Amino acid sequence: MNGAHQSSKSNRQIIVIGGGLGGLSASIRLAAAGYQVTVLEKEAQLGGKLQRVYEGAYVFDRGPSTITMLNAFQQVFEQAGRRIEDYVAFVPLSPLARNRFADGHQVDLVSDTDRMQEQIAAYSAEDAARYPAFQSKARDMLDISGKQFLHTLMLSWKDKLRPSLLRAFASIHPLKTYQSLLGEHFSHPNTLAMLGRYATYTGSSPFQTPAVFAMLPALETDGGIYGVKGGTYAIVQAFTRLAQELGVVIHTRTEAHQIRIQNQQATGVETSAGFFPADQIICNGDLLTSYARLLAPEHRPSMPDRKLKTYEPSLSGFVILAGLPRVYPQLLHHNVFFPADYPQEFVDLFETRTPVQDPAIYVCRNETFQDEPPDSPYGAQSRLFILVNAPALRSPSSIHWDSLRESYAGMILEKLAHYGLQGITDSEVRITYTPEQLAQDTYAHLGSIYGISSNGARQAFFRPANRSRDISNIWFAGGTTHPGGGTPIVTLSGQLVAERMIQLDKG
Repeated sequence: MNGAHQSSKSNRQIIVIGGGLGGLSASIRLAAAGYQVTVLEKEAQLGGKLQRVYEGAYVFDRGPSTITMLNAFQQVFEQAGRRIEDYVAFVPLSPLARNRFADGHQVDLVSDTDRMQEQIAAYSAEDAARYPAFQSKARDMLDISGKQFLHTLMLSWKDKLRPSLLRAFASIHPLKTYQSLLGEHFSHPNTLAMLGRYATYTGSSPFQTPAVFAMLPALETDGGIYGVKGGTYAIVQAFTRLAQELGVVIHTRTEAHQIRIQNQQATGVETSAGFFPADQIICNGDLLTSYARLLAPEHRPSMPDRKLKTYEPSLSGFVILAGLPRVYPQLLHHNVFFPADYPQEFVDLFETRTPVQDPAIYVCRNETFQDEPPDSPYGAQSRLFILVNAPALRSPSSIHWDSLRESYAGMILEKLAHYGLQGITDSEVRITYTPEQLAQDTYAHLGSIYGISSNGARQAFFRPANRSRDISNIWFAGGTTHPGGGTPIVTLSGQLVAERMIQLDKG
């Protein structure tokens, strides 16, 4: 089948702006179908928000690190007629993650429901008894979402008014918040914090995002969380290798300046390296930024500046990369340290829009998940990716992160030392990364990690479309559009866009 596509599509030129996982995923699918594909990336490395950082003897993965939905990555290779195992290896984690609470209790996330109940019962017998019912509800939400939302683009009213979709929409309680659903099952602050935090996976607040995101705990416990041999950036390297094998041309350090429009059709992209002609264009950068930067207002009447401003950005993040010549055996690959008053974090993030003063702290122990030679430094060092949620930037900004970064990083590390990570304040390497840098490096709208938030039904279920309503040969893949943010989801977004483009060409 790929051969037939090659012969009929070899003269079709696709330009992909942005080399994140969504753009690479789309490039691979289209190249496998015989299209000529060129990727334009303004940075020196591909990967978007997922980057690799080298500092002295330390190597860090900066960016997304919780890998779920393994099938989303497998599909990229299968549709190209390849085996993912020949490119990158995933390692199932057990336990999946470790949650530490301010009262000293700890819950290791595991797939075994009985074991989860035992751990929750240490602080709340009532919450433990209700956990199976919540998991059952979460699985229902996951099943509905998988069948009706995640794997279908919502481009037309025909897509949106499918009877099965309308029935599914009614069954997921679209106007109920995730926090309300949690409150029907649990009452202890530890359980509410541990499960409420899943809203932040979409850059949102559990107090505002719809109840359907209860699917995320089931996604992890039932589908698993994975490490990646060689580190998370190995996914980008695997996608890049496959894309190049299929003939995708990749230009790094090439910044797109404007999409050229003629007779209501995009004809190519003006860049720092010259003009690239195109029959179709996929924007993998942030959709709101892409509209504002690359298309003149007269070419986007359905998306004027005033409408772009109506979308609420997702939360951003403040990152510390800490390197130390010691290990912390109490850490798993994924760890979360919760404060005593977790709900206050969402007031800071979405109401006052100020740095969180007592944040939940996520710590990823960067691992290679492979046997290291005896003289390797990796076995005797900690390479920690530390993330706290931060509000998206304002315009103009009221937070001056450059002047705040050292004191804020110091506060976070002091808290981790208090939680038992002794010596972390004296790390050999300390690199900070602010929302302002995220916005500058990736053109993330107002420094948002996940594009727009999923706070409220409009932003969760009616995201900006994957195809321009004004210029029909411009497409979008990534966290701001359907199906949403997160590493596997943006990968899926690229696949869905490419597949629809291929179907339309077939007629």
